[in-house]
Amino acid sequence: MFSNKYIFLYTSGLVAAVAIVLALAASLLKPMQERNREVEKMQEILKAAGQTVTGEEAVEVYNAQITSEWMVDMQGALVSEYRNENGNWTALSGGRQASRAFDCDLKTRIEEALSGKKDVLFPVFVCRDSLYIVPLQGKGLWGPIWGYMALGKDFNTVCGATFGHKGETPGLGAEIAENTFQKQFIGKQLFDTAGNFTSITVQKGGARNYAGGEEHAVDAISGGTMTSNGVTAMLSGCLEYYRPFFQNMKAAQQAAADTAVAEPMPVLE
Repeated sequence: MFSNKYIFLYTSGLVAAVAIVLALAASLLKPMQERNREVEKMQEILKAAGQTVTGEEAVEVYNAQITSEWMVDMQGALVSEYRNENGNWTALSGGRQASRAFDCDLKTRIEEALSGKKDVLFPVFVCRDSLYIVPLQGKGLWGPIWGYMALGKDFNTVCGATFGHKGETPGLGAEIAENTFQKQFIGKQLFDTAGNFTSITVQKGGARNYAGGEEHAVDAISGGTMTSNGVTAMLSGCLEYYRPFFQNMKAAQQAAADTAVAEPMPVLE
């Protein structure tokens, strides 16, 4: 019969050996896990732009379709830009402080902004210089929810949206991850005709019942009121950080259009 000392030493050695094996496995698997997260992120960004790709296609398609990654501040200024040339990402502006939007953790940036920090930067992904994709982060009923929203050149009209969740109820709140819910956002508007920011509301009872206008709402999920409210809060909260940027871009486009109209037509001799 083994002594208590032997049993203690044997058990301690076994626990230590298992701990070493687990630590080694975690270390070896970390690069693969990080790569998988990057691929999933690329898939979500591309899906917001209307392109559904497999994990094997994600990197190639991302590098072919996403032409630039921007970082913008809360005053609406473009602070840094990375430009994509055949999969080679190069910083065009921002100097040594420039960072790729892809590497940005939106949750951390939101926490910094909520704490009162003034120089927080937020990411924008540019698809073929015609779609502008911004990330979203919020809270559902049972855990975090997230997504991406693609806007057209008017920085107002939604061209695509995708949402995900960690633990919403299957058949109820989890429906935010389904195409049926996400496609409702296409064509919706972030600003009203007077230029006021409205965001988009997930309306209980249907978009037609939204007092602010059907162009600013989508149908809520039946039986998923709390998750629907979480999506509404996520949209208004996250998009508010981008509102100055959207407005600046809209103003710049309008100024360019006015200048083009004001230029005299050339006289043909």
